[in-house]
Amino acid sequence: MQINSTDIPFSDDLDINGSLKEFFLQQQVYRAAIKEIKTKLEILDEEFQSKYDHNPIHHMEYRLKSPQSISEKMQKKGLEITAENIRKNLTDIAGVRVICNYLDDINRIANLLLRQDDITLVRKNDYINGPKKNGYRSLHLIVLVPIFLAEKTESIPVEIQIRTIAMDFWASLEHQLKYKGQNEISEGLRERLKYCAESITRLDEEMQTIYKEIKSQECQTL
Repeated sequence: MQINSTDIPFSDDLDINGSLKEFFLQQQVYRAAIKEIKTKLEILDEEFQSKYDHNPIHHMEYRLKSPQSISEKMQKKGLEITAENIRKNLTDIAGVRVICNYLDDINRIANLLLRQDDITLVRKNDYINGPKKNGYRSLHLIVLVPIFLAEKTESIPVEIQIRTIAMDFWASLEHQLKYKGQNEISEGLRERLKYCAESITRLDEEMQTIYKEIKSQECQTL
């Protein structure tokens, strides 16, 4: 299982008020939340490998939103950019993406994580059974994880995206294509991208079926 990170540090060059700067200087709390989730997922993956000879997680990626990105999102929401408003209104400052091998692994990992007593589910968006109009598929969770500090405990939100390797491949390239074009993508190209997403879904389903058949044959030979 591989782990990749994108961590954008605070920049003094940004035009940020004192309250907001204080918030960004406290980003270690969000980093700690990412570490907590990452560790929990690593343990679940290792335990599953030991019990069932299968790693549900292929690799993980994680990131902290940049100050610029946070500022832009707050402006889109029409909210004053203050540390308090950010804490109350943004739940995706800390993000973890979990790339699974097979379709069944997605709900397996999500359910195992959500069973843990110190994890609180805030919101769940199932874009696998109900994909977005462009064909995007993924399972999105917003969870709260407790971070124990010297003088208090804070519940920090973390956005978790769980998808297969094939879903991640499509989402990554679709994102690149969408933002590379200087003009809006035509309806025809959008339909072709959606068709690719549907083809990838069929591929995921077939790979899942093949995997189950192989495991069944292995059990019969024991």
